Amino acid sequence: MGFLDNTTITVDAILTKKGRELLARGQNEFRITKFALADDEIDYNLYDTSHPNGSNFYGAVIENMPVLEAFVDENQLMRYKLTTLPKETAKMPILELPNASLTFNGPGITQTITPNTRNAPNESYTFILQDASIANLSVRGEVRPSAAALRAEAPLANPAGLGREDDLPIRTGVTTPVFLNESERKRSITITGTSVNVIARSITSQTSTNITVVGNESGATFNLPITVKADPSKI
Repeated sequence: MGFLDNTTITVDAILTKKGRELLARGQNEFRITKFALADDEIDYNLYDTSHPNGSNFYGAVIENMPVLEAFVDENQLMRYKLTTLPKETAKMPILELPNASLTFNGPGITQTITPNTRNAPNESYTFILQDASIANLSVRGEVRPSAAALRAEAPLANPAGLGREDDLPIRTGVTTPVFLNESERKRSITITGTSVNVIARSITSQTSTNITVVGNESGATFNLPITVKADPSKI
């Protein structure tokens, strides 16, 4: 891993084997149809509104910092993705849950998570239970596809009369962040809806995990700690 020289504009890409094959054939088969932006390496405390040279230089320090070269660990790269909001947006979406944490005193107990996104009504959510060995998830509310998902179902074929690839429409939307490694993902459950039930399993010792809630349109996230106590019959 190294730093990229920021004196020139650089695209640092990591391609899959299939991507390299398509690019090497040189037949215009390698087409980027989706992308995501993130600001993982940016310290906004360095945005200096008191810069003596005026507003054009408020972000000078940030803009002149080197950036890390691309690497493939999705648990460390692009953890803080950006999203596109309508131009008329005046307030940032804030994801809210009625409880800061959940505790289950035994197996079979069910509690409901019903998120609300302030300033972004009618949103659906992705719920990621990180350790499914201590609890289960089931959809309670309406399973409503996000606008981004609906857009993704549209064909990517170049419309008639558009001769260049850069004429293709740009689709906006949120990509769900991945904070789990491969082994953790095997123990996790991910579902989409407006509300979910969390059902505690029977376990031999008290265990804690997290449920990550992601707004499918706004990209807002909330990390909800949950604790399941030991099944009294197994103590």
